[in-house]
Amino acid sequence: MKIIVSAPGKLMLFGEHGVVYGRPCIVTAVGQRMKATVELTEEPLFELKAPDVQVTNYKKAIEDCGVGEIPKGAKFVEVAVKNFLDKYPFGGGVKVETKSEFSSEFGFGSSSASTVCVIKALSELTGTKLSDKALFKLAYKTVLDIQGVASGFDVATAVYGGTLYYVTPGKVIEPLSIDSLPLIVGYSGVKADTVTLVNQVSKLAEKYPQVIENIYSQIEKLVEQAKVALLNKDWLTLGEIMNFNEGLLAILGVEGKKLSDMIYAARDAGAYGAKLSGAGGGDCMISLAPEESVKEVKAAITKAGGQVIDIEANVEGVRIENE
Repeated sequence: MKIIVSAPGKLMLFGEHGVVYGRPCIVTAVGQRMKATVELTEEPLFELKAPDVQVTNYKKAIEDCGVGEIPKGAKFVEVAVKNFLDKYPFGGGVKVETKSEFSSEFGFGSSSASTVCVIKALSELTGTKLSDKALFKLAYKTVLDIQGVASGFDVATAVYGGTLYYVTPGKVIEPLSIDSLPLIVGYSGVKADTVTLVNQVSKLAEKYPQVIENIYSQIEKLVEQAKVALLNKDWLTLGEIMNFNEGLLAILGVEGKKLSDMIYAARDAGAYGAKLSGAGGGDCMISLAPEESVKEVKAAITKAGGQVIDIEANVEGVRIENE
């Protein structure tokens, strides 16, 4: 028995860093997808092919899943299989092959997307038929098992798709009813180190607790206003909120020169607003612009050293693909 499942990547729109401390964020699912072909086998082996992360012909006894040394590129899939087996045991083995439509460099959440794909596939193949909430919980547990800390918004986006208002740890997962989101996305060419940046802000919070807490409170207020603007398709206001949110992230010290150059270039070229997306320091920036300025904004981001990535936002969550 074989099944192909795909899940979307994600882009954070508002609420970075605050989300780590229980504040809300808004995140959208992007059209570049992770695909997993999953097969149940008679032989009790776990087998993985994940060429995007340099894992080829990796295999071990199914009972040893999640035990011992695991290659970096295999961790999320392997621990996902282990966690599923622990909760819903079945005989035989599992063969997995993953293929990504996006580079893991972009910071689109490929690890969470692959985790969700594998658990969804096993849920279907074994007849367990997990609900979205149960799928989220098991995938989120897998990410926590590996990383120790995680907000879970990328897991939620992979499961539910669309554009979500989210509060850690899945306390609120609210789909926002919008039919389009005309984002312009620029990749900095720099890989962001999320853990380092979160720790850096945490150290600042120890030294200046009231200041940092106040910044998180301001970000939370912006998230609430962004939610209203999004639902009203008020792109001008949404762009202005992007600029405010970016200013607060700059105070936290996570902006980085390359992203800053791209963001200011977009604004100077006529964008309503622009900000970084994610932990900062690298990965992507996002922008909103009036239709007549889109071409100029894209050109300005490119001139500033960024790579414009054509993406569709607000796309469907995890789904079973036809072969």
